[in-house]
Amino acid sequence: MNREHTYKALISWTGNRGEGTTSYTSYDRNFNAHVEGKPDLSCSADSAFRGDRSKHNPEDMFIISLSSCHMLWYLHLCADAGIIVSDYQDTPLGTMVEDKNGGHFVSVVLHPQVVITDAARIEEANRLHHEARKQCFIANSCNFPVTHIANCSVKNP
Repeated sequence: MNREHTYKALISWTGNRGEGTTSYTSYDRNFNAHVEGKPDLSCSADSAFRGDRSKHNPEDMFIISLSSCHMLWYLHLCADAGIIVSDYQDTPLGTMVEDKNGGHFVSVVLHPQVVITDAARIEEANRLHHEARKQCFIANSCNFPVTHIANCSVKNP
């Protein structure tokens, strides 16, 4: 069964200082991202590209998308398998390279730290990260490796 989903957002540049883009240094890289029914995000370019370092940038949001998609699939797979996850954190690390053709990500490594309730299921819980990677919509859309280095521990309820 094939299903199609569409996603819509409004991106509005807010960096016009009154001169527009009269020069490379005459404007801010700030923008708002709006999705109907959700809080707006105040964003900017990365500070390396003249952006505001206090705001989320597209590169931040990209690795957040990869990490959160993996997490949501992982939690789904654990629930289906009867593995009780009590905590999940990740510190994704993306590497982007700039070259004469622009820039592109060359890798993202996820570092999920998972806490489950049954020590006998740690190996199985770790294996489910591989299946989550196969299912992740965002990772499946990338043309570079998205890998993970997972750590699973136990905390009894």
